[in-house]
Amino acid sequence: MLTVALLFGGRSSEHTISCATAGGVLSAIDRTKYSVIPIGITLEGAFTLQPDDSALFALDPSNMPMVSDNGSRVQWPESSVSRELRVTDADGATRSLGDVDVVFPILHGPFGEDGTVQGLLELIGLPYVGNGVLASALGMDKHFTKTALEAAGVSVAPWVTVSPAQWAADNALWRGRAASLGLPVFVKPARAGSSVGVTKVTAAEDLDAALDIAWAEDGKALIESAIVGREIECGVLSGRAGAAPRVSVAGEIVIAGDGFYDFEAKYLDDSAAQLVCPASLFDGELAEMQRIAARAFEAINGSGLARVDFFYTGSEFIVNELNTMPGFTPISMFPKCWAASGMSYPELIDELIELGLETVR
Repeated sequence: MLTVALLFGGRSSEHTISCATAGGVLSAIDRTKYSVIPIGITLEGAFTLQPDDSALFALDPSNMPMVSDNGSRVQWPESSVSRELRVTDADGATRSLGDVDVVFPILHGPFGEDGTVQGLLELIGLPYVGNGVLASALGMDKHFTKTALEAAGVSVAPWVTVSPAQWAADNALWRGRAASLGLPVFVKPARAGSSVGVTKVTAAEDLDAALDIAWAEDGKALIESAIVGREIECGVLSGRAGAAPRVSVAGEIVIAGDGFYDFEAKYLDDSAAQLVCPASLFDGELAEMQRIAARAFEAINGSGLARVDFFYTGSEFIVNELNTMPGFTPISMFPKCWAASGMSYPELIDELIELGLETVR
């Protein structure tokens, strides 16, 4: 039996979504194959040993799950020659948790999805699920994701990236660049997810307030042209033994009214959006989407998994974002797309663990 350290929570604004993802994985992982060590990272960054109880981390819009600081502290191996985890309990006693075979970091946002935790795991020599340091850092930063995708010939929405200091130093220049994108635009933190800090701007006088919201999450903000089109997403998995990436069927997000797929629509309001999977695409359209998704995954040196989000104008697939640790609850789009492609949620967990063990960093 393999021992999996499930790493969740974290210091980002997506802490609760990571906890809900943990609840999904804990409820579905095959207990005949895996022994699980649940490690919750508090909002302050403490690594704590949490109960192996999926009900504690269920997605509940009225009471979103969080990692409580129970006083325990998990200790990582002292060097790459050991895989033993230890824990100091709240009473001060230290005990062994045994050797870990692979770490499954289901962290969203900064301090987890951005290459920081991946770097820690590489330093101590533990195999882990998902993308490496470079792909995680690229995928977390929307500006550099777009830069890498453009260089690979993948279409992205026009954008400008600006910091508070740049905006203050030459306001007229940056307002002019923003105006060249037209209206409406979306203003986003460069490094955040789950649509946290994102604002749709339909009037120029609302731009400053939207930038302040984005800068509250990150020191850089993107101002991005709004693309009119269907919102299409798909899942990507690495190929086995160096084979080409595998891409799922497409899913579509159908928004109610004239809103957009914000945090509330994603997690709190069931009536705000509908997730349709598989999406209605002609065979040629699906093949083109899958080709571009694989190209985008390779462009950031992806490994393990990713979700690629598109706007489909009817003639062109434009990549909106590339998410290197997508939402992974049983109702999230990534597992839904793979279920529609013939891979169940427990099988998907198996596949990701196998890929983590196989990947050479």
